[in-house]
Amino acid sequence: MPDKPLTVLTYAASASLAAVALVYLFSPTQLIDGESSTTSASNRKKGIVGLSNPANDCFINSVLQSLAGLGDLRLFLIREVHRRTLHDQSIYTSIPSKDEQGKDVDPPKVASLQSGAVTQGLKVMLDQLNERPIYKKTISAQAFIAVLEHAFGTRISRTQQDAQELLQLLAERLAEEYEAGKRARQRAQRASLHLDGNDARQSLDTPEIRALDASDVASKLLEPLSTPDETSADIEDGFPLQGQTEARVECQHCHFVPKPVPTSFVMLNLMVPQKSTTTLNECFDAHFKTEYIEDYTCDRCRLSHATETLEEELVYAKSQEQKSTITRKLDGVRRALEVDPEKPPENIRLPDIKHAPKRKVARHVQITRFPK
Repeated sequence: MPDKPLTVLTYAASASLAAVALVYLFSPTQLIDGESSTTSASNRKKGIVGLSNPANDCFINSVLQSLAGLGDLRLFLIREVHRRTLHDQSIYTSIPSKDEQGKDVDPPKVASLQSGAVTQGLKVMLDQLNERPIYKKTISAQAFIAVLEHAFGTRISRTQQDAQELLQLLAERLAEEYEAGKRARQRAQRASLHLDGNDARQSLDTPEIRALDASDVASKLLEPLSTPDETSADIEDGFPLQGQTEARVECQHCHFVPKPVPTSFVMLNLMVPQKSTTTLNECFDAHFKTEYIEDYTCDRCRLSHATETLEEELVYAKSQEQKSTITRKLDGVRRALEVDPEKPPENIRLPDIKHAPKRKVARHVQITRFPK
């Protein structure tokens, strides 16, 4: 019995030490830069990394400090840098002679994008800004500025001081480097599957395969081949700053809605209303409001007008040959109206577009994929 209080005291001390260790392990900065009511402003600044401003770089510093707080962007940068580190470097150094559309490429530009220099430089910069030092620390953005100037082959002017322009330039460059790296990985996957297919064809020409029945050989040949998306363990998560909008146009006469064309964006420029005060919601409402456009040529209305014109010609047609030709045109136009009014029938000359009726349409832009 005399040992029981000592045992309880030992357990209590061990639990207290374990709690302190867990707090320090999982949230060490709470002990360093916690902002209590008794903490002075000068002490709070000790846990934040500052940026020096030697040559009117305040617009650059503001952009970097804003990006440093975006967690999804930091995860993207870490993932992309590690991809390029772990993969075979030949994936990103091989330059194709043609792009996906069959056009000639600019080898130096493609090599620069596939290297991901700006992605690497921004990751290092944001990692430094997210440190939690125990003393006042100031770093310079000159190393990252040098990376940007080398990537674009020009110097960044300090006289203009446009933070919005720099942010758009940086976001577009990151998106281009990601797409270039993604295409390089896809080319490597296709080349790997092509080699695997050649090996598979060679493996079919063996004594064991020749000894099988024809039905067994056919079943092996009919086995589904894996695609690059199925074999890739490296899932592409996309660029976190990239979103997508669609412009929807509706004819106010026939209410036909053409297929919207998606448009990608990395920055959404909002117009500020011409008044003394406004809100962010009002800026968004002004950007995404429905606007009405006059004198618009609707594809469906144009085909309907062509149908009416051909029906009038059919009434006044005299010879059987003319009637057969007009009837064939009518069938083609009516088929296009039912299937897809945006695709006019081939080999059928429609009335001149200047004679087509002009309609009023409602145009509305909406975001179909939000940035992270």
